Amino acid sequence: MAGNNLPYGEGVSIHRPSIFNGENYAYWKIRMKIFIEAIDIGIWEAVENGPFVPTVLLKDSNDIFEKPLKDWTKDDGRQVHYDKKAKNIITFTLFIDEFFRLTHEGTNDVKRSRKHTLTREHKMLKMNSGESVCDFQKPFTHLINHLTDLDMTFEKEELNLKVLQCLDRTWQQ
Repeated sequence: MAGNNLPYGEGVSIHRPSIFNGENYAYWKIRMKIFIEAIDIGIWEAVENGPFVPTVLLKDSNDIFEKPLKDWTKDDGRQVHYDKKAKNIITFTLFIDEFFRLTHEGTNDVKRSRKHTLTREHKMLKMNSGESVCDFQKPFTHLINHLTDLDMTFEKEELNLKVLQCLDRTWQQ
């Protein structure tokens, strides 16, 4: 059982990608690049360039819109297919707990960025003129729930004070 000493006990094959076990990311990344390029260089380009969305430019308004499936060219279909293959290969290499963590929470960088954005949004939150407290409650609760999901905690007193600070000036009369 010499294979048990390898950092990748499963997936050490030219036919199956290496399973990422959470360690030796740089090594795994190189192996994955080689594996994916061996299948098709277009798939690796999809990994490098991110998702491909077929779009169309409206000449009269210079607006860009997503192309309906019926209007896709063969090249559009091929590029989207590369994306799907890349996603399939990469998700196949993750342990199930890592797959679900990334799917539902995102990477640490994404979480940090999201937390920063939501914190800023929380600080800038104000009730719009003419908005009722009931109308304000929904986006406020939604924002607090998202921040709580990112491990931020709030005391009831803090939340109540925030609501009072956000009230429109008409509530002060």
